[in-house]
Amino acid sequence: MVKIVVMLFAGLSLAAQIFKESDRLPKPESAAIMTMDTVKKDSETGLITDQNLYMVKAQCTSCHSSKLILQNRFTRDGWKQKIRWMQANHNLWDLGETEKEVLDYLEKHYAPEVTAARREPLKNIKWYKLEEKR
Repeated sequence: MVKIVVMLFAGLSLAAQIFKESDRLPKPESAAIMTMDTVKKDSETGLITDQNLYMVKAQCTSCHSSKLILQNRFTRDGWKQKIRWMQANHNLWDLGETEKEVLDYLEKHYAPEVTAARREPLKNIKWYKLEEKR
């Protein structure tokens, strides 16, 4: 009888603890904000951890800091243009087959972010002259 009461009390304590912890869970509206906080980053470079990170580190950070990647956001085509520019102006080697992996990584993690934009400009406006009241 004593064992049953102790087990029941322990079960209720555990249930109460779980209930309290569930109160601390993030609300659905903050899920988007939490996503960026929970992304794993490479401690050496600050870049987002991914299966292609090793290739990006080998191809990119051997010449420049990872901060150059972190401070920019381009489309896939934009990143490709930057690679071509570095090849033309800074003797970057031909990435060959690894270029796809590098571009996949950059497009996935460092593409332009969607932000709240301004409304579309007004069209077909009929302007009128304001007259002063005297």
